[in-house]
Formats: sequence, structure tokens, C-alpha cells
Amino acid sequence: MAERQEMTSTEGTSATDAYPRKILQYMEGFLVSKTVFTSCELGVFDVLLAAECPLSAEEISQAVGASLDGTERLLAACTGLQLLNTHQEHGRVLYSNTDEASVYLTRSGPLSLFQSIQYSSRTIYFCWHYLTDAVREGRNQYEKAFGVSSKDLFEALYRCDEEMVKFMQLMNSIWNICGKDVVTAFDLSPFKLICDLGGCSGALAKQCTSAYPECTVTIFDLPKVVRMSREHFVGEADLRISFHQGDFFKDPLPEADLYILARILHDWTDERCIGLLRRIYEACKPGGGVLLVEALLHEDGSGPLTVQLYSLNMLVQTEGRERTAAQYAALLAAAGFANTQHRLTGKIYDAVLGLKET
Repeated sequence: MAERQEMTSTEGTSATDAYPRKILQYMEGFLVSKTVFTSCELGVFDVLLAAECPLSAEEISQAVGASLDGTERLLAACTGLQLLNTHQEHGRVLYSNTDEASVYLTRSGPLSLFQSIQYSSRTIYFCWHYLTDAVREGRNQYEKAFGVSSKDLFEALYRCDEEMVKFMQLMNSIWNICGKDVVTAFDLSPFKLICDLGGCSGALAKQCTSAYPECTVTIFDLPKVVRMSREHFVGEADLRISFHQGDFFKDPLPEADLYILARILHDWTDERCIGLLRRIYEACKPGGGVLLVEALLHEDGSGPLTVQLYSLNMLVQTEGRERTAAQYAALLAAAGFANTQHRLTGKIYDAVLGLKET
């Protein structure tokens, strides 16, 4: 009886009487993501951009090839998410893009996140279905999600040309938005010869040549990535960007003043990171350095929340994790680099610079 009275007393506390707004928002977070993913996939924002005037739900549903009922519900949700504006005209509700939706959620814009959203929807979302398994097992879930072996991480990531291009488009869209901030976090003008290891689509290399007119950049990546980059991303007009094919864990690295590792080390274990950094140290010219571009955790691990979530994503998708600036400094020191500094950009990605003493 005393136990039951104690339970009743606990149930009457303010903690249980309070409305769990935050928890309910977290529970429904995936509903927001999939609303954005679906709107992009159907082309809702593209249709409205092309129309150059507000459209009705009927007009949008016909343009995207979807049911009127489903389209009306999707448009209402996008309005609630402040991605669409509504207008009243002769008793009808019309829709138009917000400025942010036109810039970031349409296919055509130079700052478009459309490809990143597609990758999140079709690849990352499937992996996260197995997050519980990833936490229990301590390894990525590519095999369960896609039926391919993840023994070689990038063989799984690049399991077909279509998937490889999707990943490259993801990286391209991210660096179009964040690249300038990370390459200008430090003054890199003293480094004339730059090697972007795992440079993928070349978007960060373009940011470097734009910010530093006297530098040249060599993109070092796997042969099939180089082929795709030449076909889809880097044209003949990019005169100061060249390519070198190879596997940076195995093949000789080109000599350079500065090596860039942008979102590379977070894919790998400490052991593999140190092994790669040692190879870079040996190839690096005296007085040269290495620039790490990563999302940095606070030193006490308390945040930022986005980076904490990214670290879970690394568990689901890769062998690695997100780290603190001190942890990256320790990896650099283990490979021989000194005078390590870091800069926070205030955006998604930050910069860590390690130098090779003369």
C-alpha cells in the first residue's frame, strides 16, 4: 500500500504534469525530414520556381504527377515548415517558394542542396533504419541496408556509378556552401602547391583557386572518381586544377606545400588516420602542412548537437567518428606535425592546420 501511495505521489509531480514538447518534437523529427525529401524528389520547388508566379494545389499536383489530396497535404506541411508562402486569390489558395526554398531546394541553383537531400533520403536514411544494430554491434550497416559488403568502405559507398555520382554531388553541394569558409579560416596564401586528397568533385579545389589566385591544386582520388569528376564537375576552364589517380593509403603521394583532407579522417579509425598522416608527413615539403576540414566536437563532448549526430552517422556509415580539435591535434602529432591550430567557422565545418617543421 505504501508503494502504491509513493507511485501516486510521484505521478503528481510537475515533471509528469508538464507537456513533453521537446520529446514529441524529437519523436516527429523524421516526419519533417521526409516531408522535405519528398517535396524535392517530386520537384515541387522546381515547378514553383519555373512558374514565376504562385500556383494552386491543382496546378502543382498536375505538374509533379501526384494526387491532388496528397499534394494539398504536402503543400500544407511545407507551408507550416516555412518553405512555402500562401496567397489568397478569388477564394483560392496559391503557393510560392520562400526565398530560401528557391535558393537551396531547387535543382538549378548554384547553392542548391538538392543532391545532398537526395543522398540523405536514398542512402543515409536507409542506413539509419539500422541505427540500433549499429550501436549494438559497433559497426556500419551497409550490408543490411543495401546488401553489399562493407569490408572496403569506399567499395560500398561507390558500389555503382550512379551511387558514386550521388555521393560526389552531395560533396559538391556542401563545398559550394561551406568551402570558402574553411579554406579562408587560415591564410593559405604561402602554400602555392596544394594537393586535395580525396578531392572528389573538385568543389573545394575550386574554392582554393578562387581564394588564392597564385595556387595550383592537384586532386588525388581513386581512378573511377577522377573519371567521374572530369566528366561531370571539373572542366577545361579550371586551368589551375589537375588530377592524380591513386589510393592515398597505398600509392605514392604527389609532393606539395599543403595537403587538404576534407571530411576524410572522420571516416576512419585512429590507427588508419595516423598511418595516412604519416604518409602525408613524409611526402610534405619542409615548412609545408596539412589542413584538416572537419566538424569539431566541443572538448568536453557536450556538443554541438549536429556534430554529435554526425558522429552517430559515422557509426552507421563508416569506420570512423567525429572528434575534438585536441583529438585531431593528437593524431597530427603522432604523425610528426607540429604547431597545430584550429579555427571555428561558425558553420558546419571547421579547420585544423598542422605544420611540418623546416
